[in-house]
Amino acid sequence: MSTVNWKPFIYGGMASIVAEFGTFPIDLTKTRLQVQGQSQYTEVRYRGMFHALFRIGREEGIRALYSGISPALLRQASYGTIKIGTYNSLKRLFVSRPEDETMVINVFCGVVSGVLSSSLANPTDVLKIRMQAQGSLLQGSMMSNFINIYQTEGTRGLWRGVIPTAQRAAIVVGVELPVYDITKKHLLRSGLMGDTILAHFISSFTCGLAGALASNPVDVVRTRMMNQRVLSGSPMYKGTLDGVMQTWRNEGFFALYKGFWPNWLRLGPWNIIFFITFEQLKKLPL
Repeated sequence: MSTVNWKPFIYGGMASIVAEFGTFPIDLTKTRLQVQGQSQYTEVRYRGMFHALFRIGREEGIRALYSGISPALLRQASYGTIKIGTYNSLKRLFVSRPEDETMVINVFCGVVSGVLSSSLANPTDVLKIRMQAQGSLLQGSMMSNFINIYQTEGTRGLWRGVIPTAQRAAIVVGVELPVYDITKKHLLRSGLMGDTILAHFISSFTCGLAGALASNPVDVVRTRMMNQRVLSGSPMYKGTLDGVMQTWRNEGFFALYKGFWPNWLRLGPWNIIFFITFEQLKKLPL
């Protein structure tokens, strides 16, 4: 049995951190747009992504656009590292050469790596979303907020929304990584371009759009479930399906695609930055 290649783990984590930092303000507007309509956020403050960016910057300051960046970077350092490393390692268990990979193998590996990595990194995701949604209302350091969630809501509070998070990750990773690999493989086989930054750009843009279309409904429900505090009584959403149906019934079908444009405009640039960085790191003579 061959030893596990450490490079996809390290490079995946590094590229994820770079991509997260570069696109974080867009992710923050997506979160604010998605929680609009939830019971404690009935006021419609933002008319769209750009309106949210300008209003948050004007009313809360430029630093507010990076509210939650610490747990977000911590999440990518763990989630991105496990996701990419596991995905590439699993693929090599099935086939030894990238040319022999199939869509079925890649989707399976993507789903497994997405579920595993997102489940382990869930506490950082909970804190990131609460810091994004509540902004200046959530005071203190990242660690003190972790402790506060644990003390007031217990371990379940840190893993709140883990099921829709894992479901979303299964969809996103199970779509994005295979679409990137297959698109890149066809571009190289066509002879139109070599293994260049342009090929990486086209492949990553395509996989970002596919991931956004597939994942947005689950992402809306996941965001709302993570943002709700349950100190007593029962939560608003009992699960992903219940959250989807309640949102659809109370706000209409297109409420499931709230935040789609910032979601795509984040996933597109995020994937472009990530894969170009990742591909360049792979070329390092180490």
